[in-house]
Amino acid sequence: MTDVKGILEGWQKQDIGFVRFELPDMHGISRSKTIPISHAFDYAERGLNMYGGTSVLDTRSDVVGGTLYHEERGYGDQLLFPDPGSAQVLPWADRTARLICDAQWHDRTALAATPRHVFRQALEKARSMGFEPLLGSEFEFYLLTSDTHEPLFTGYHIFNTLRNDFVPTIRRILDEMPQVGVDIITANCEYAGSQWEINFAPGRGLAGPDNAFTFKNGVKEIAKQDGYLATFMTKPWADSAGSGCHTHISLLYADSEENAFGDASDPQGMTAACRSFIAGQLKYARAIDAVIAPTVNCLRRRRPHTFSPSNISWGLEDRSALVRVKGGSATNKHVEYRAPSAMSNPYIVGAALLQAGLRGIEEELPVPDPSKPGVPAEEDDTFEKLPIALEESLHALEEDPAAKEFLGEDFVTAYSRMRRYELSRYQDSVSDWERTEYLELF
Repeated sequence: MTDVKGILEGWQKQDIGFVRFELPDMHGISRSKTIPISHAFDYAERGLNMYGGTSVLDTRSDVVGGTLYHEERGYGDQLLFPDPGSAQVLPWADRTARLICDAQWHDRTALAATPRHVFRQALEKARSMGFEPLLGSEFEFYLLTSDTHEPLFTGYHIFNTLRNDFVPTIRRILDEMPQVGVDIITANCEYAGSQWEINFAPGRGLAGPDNAFTFKNGVKEIAKQDGYLATFMTKPWADSAGSGCHTHISLLYADSEENAFGDASDPQGMTAACRSFIAGQLKYARAIDAVIAPTVNCLRRRRPHTFSPSNISWGLEDRSALVRVKGGSATNKHVEYRAPSAMSNPYIVGAALLQAGLRGIEEELPVPDPSKPGVPAEEDDTFEKLPIALEESLHALEEDPAAKEFLGEDFVTAYSRMRRYELSRYQDSVSDWERTEYLELF
């Protein structure tokens, strides 16, 4: 509490009037309460009450039975305790600061299925093995009109300078994100009309997913203030590009700060640890895929010739492979997992990829052959396919013991039941395609 108290006192001197206590939910969306700063001291010390099932609500905010934190807990409250390392003043919110929180029950036990807790477990695993993870998220998103949800422009003009700064909102994002610790490094319009990609530097430890959480929710707030809708929905239109979130990971040796993945004397510039880390991610790719591409819409991106991986493969600078090893010096050697959707939750993705890779290092797994030079991985039918149906990936998550070891039994239970409920709602819906195809004819 001492650190939080000092932070709050400093904010009072800066004339900050309000503090958000934020909780990342199962979807990576911010759930929060806004507290007048004079009351924030007390809540920070004893915990801020919030409905205990908030983290496991589905995308419609339905209360889904069997997800552990609803009827099983008498629909009771959790307590939010702020992490002082997440403290930031929000430039896009008037006289308002935020603290990202961890959730506990009244007996001070953690809510084990909450995404930030799941990532903390992976972080502790890495540190117990002598590593500090460095993690970056590479989001794509669309900027649309707020009323009709139409693109601001059409056509395919990736990197077009005029489109890069098509509206002042983009520069607002570039200006304001560094003020909350999100270090922007590149920005450009993406492949589809009205689609952008804005990248920021990777973060160590919890800062990796915390920065991604801040960026994603902040972009939506800034866009709304400017009269637009920013959407990270993977595939808003069937005939337009999908939005992904390539996830970049490396491990640093905790004692020396050196990159554990780079070896300048190796022909591929890689250490044995890097190869085993990749092997672990490949071995458990199906077990964790339900959190990598968490919705039916995410899987619509999984098509050949879209730079979205469709099989379990790796390659050196191969954009069609599931795991792409980035070139450059040994100091900067890292792996890029290309399957996550822009709708995925950076805490859960980070936890799953870290745990799978670390298991590979523990087991000293040998890495299989990479994609062949001149033959993109997606063209090689010898590689095992990734799931293309959510039912398939959910089954793998539930049945593979490794998934429960990586993410926790509580998480797998809550997550799979929540996603299956969403899937049942989807399967019960009637689409525009069906009406167009059948209504008049029959």
